Amino acid sequence: MAVLIDEAIWPNHGTLWGHLVSDVSLAELHAFARRAGIPERGFDNDHYDYPQERRDELIALGAEVVTGRELLRRLQEAGLRVRQRDKQPR
Repeated sequence: MAVLIDEAIWPNHGTLWGHLVSDVSLAELHAFARRAGIPERGFDNDHYDYPQERRDELIALGAEVVTGRELLRRLQEAGLRVRQRDKQPR
């Protein structure tokens, strides 16, 4: 039961991006994002995107470091994964 963070490896807008997810509920994820000051526009159906420069801060706030593979596995096991083809447009 945690908010999980993977390594920021996805390039866009001049920085690298990673993912924040919850293995419990979207309510837990949204609450963490609000506490961290992550804008709602960073939410993408089942995760928040975060820029690399915020990684240490998010970990200090309690995000649990996991690999991308572990993040996906735990998101799927929680029943919170939204497959690419099922995603709602932003």
